[in-house]
Amino acid sequence: MNELLQTLIQSPSLIFSLLTSGHPDQRSKFIQELGKACQEWGFFILVNHGIPENDMKAMFEAATEFFNMPAEEKQQYEPKNVSDPIKCGNFNVKDTSNHTFTLWRDYLKLYVHPEFHCPLKPDILREALLIYSERTRKLARALLEAISETLELEKGYMEETLNLESLFQLFAANLYPPCPEPDRAIGIPPHTDHGLLTFLIHNGVAGLQIQHNGNWFNVNSPQNSILVNTADQLEIFSNGRCKSVKHRAVLNNEKTRISIVVANGPSPDAIVGPAQPLVARDGRASYLPMKYTEYIEKQLTKSQVNGKPLLEQMMIQDEK
Repeated sequence: MNELLQTLIQSPSLIFSLLTSGHPDQRSKFIQELGKACQEWGFFILVNHGIPENDMKAMFEAATEFFNMPAEEKQQYEPKNVSDPIKCGNFNVKDTSNHTFTLWRDYLKLYVHPEFHCPLKPDILREALLIYSERTRKLARALLEAISETLELEKGYMEETLNLESLFQLFAANLYPPCPEPDRAIGIPPHTDHGLLTFLIHNGVAGLQIQHNGNWFNVNSPQNSILVNTADQLEIFSNGRCKSVKHRAVLNNEKTRISIVVANGPSPDAIVGPAQPLVARDGRASYLPMKYTEYIEKQLTKSQVNGKPLLEQMMIQDEK
């Protein structure tokens, strides 16, 4: 990898309990820092978030049990369609733009809200996932309400416009075994996420990198914290104020890395475009609207126009 790689020493870190403390000054500080993180970085590390450590551990235990199941039991969940609500797979070779690279990971992806989907085995997965998805959903809605406040929108505007009662939630567990040649493979190539906010926790083994001002940075969130990154629909809804951060997963040759990801998006039926109060404030919309399920489908099929990712295709160019 030829890009300049640096260690991000001062990742934006937010204390969620300040938002719910009942002290106006502390809440105001959190709102201010949240707005800055979303607009300048596109990610932040969230601590004191209220999700019990045992619930997070239960997800790692359940994911590990799933990955350890015999291959023939997992085969039934191999994807037949990109939009299958339950799918799993393993590392394979990809070829894009005449560049061949190896994706070195096992994964399990599940649609868990507004409809809940889960494999029958392992037995511990269903209960752990029901609890964790409900807790992260509540956290996501609280953060999105706070982000709406940073955008100076009326209370409840985002909730109602995007129908967050029925927000779409995707769960993913990723297993990255030690790779004998980590410089010749990658866990997940550079990409942005399609939703509003994505939550990530890991088993103590670092491997996430984010792009900031054209450079790649290592991000190592502390144990029991949640790394939150803003995604495409939030950039569109905020008319470009919040940045959908590009990120990737890299490998090592010593330790197995497991990440648990929950992507939180609008209601599947929501048509997402820039918020009208922000368009009025800016004098123009910077993005085209699109139904969220259509956006997911297009991103999953990796449809590009002239090499542009979907988010860039949605941008409305300035008239000259």
